[in-house]
Amino acid sequence: MTVATRSGISDNAAGAISYFTFLPAIAFLLLPSYKSSAYIRFHAWQSVLLCVTAFVFDIVMGSIALLTLFLGTVALAYILRTLSLLWLVLWLVCVIQAANGKRFRIPLLGSIAEKLAMK
Repeated sequence: MTVATRSGISDNAAGAISYFTFLPAIAFLLLPSYKSSAYIRFHAWQSVLLCVTAFVFDIVMGSIALLTLFLGTVALAYILRTLSLLWLVLWLVCVIQAANGKRFRIPLLGSIAEKLAMK
């Protein structure tokens, strides 16, 4: 699925770019030349949902870290670093899959993104 849009950016490239913060994703959802592609809409919505989920997750984990400030801080620090690494890997998988023209669906978020992209 490497059909070029009017601006010269392929659907695959636009789908991958969607994952670089929520700003390009929102732009792709609003610009008429991009929002006509269900492929781009799917990746843009999944990116927005992933950003919102990561934001909420960071708040929850930060609150837990604050509550346990003096209890097990070394273990908590390693857990937070491991979770951050897992977020990075998930993000990289999404970018690579989108660049290769595949609809990698994150569990739960992917099905929501699919429904939103079909509207």
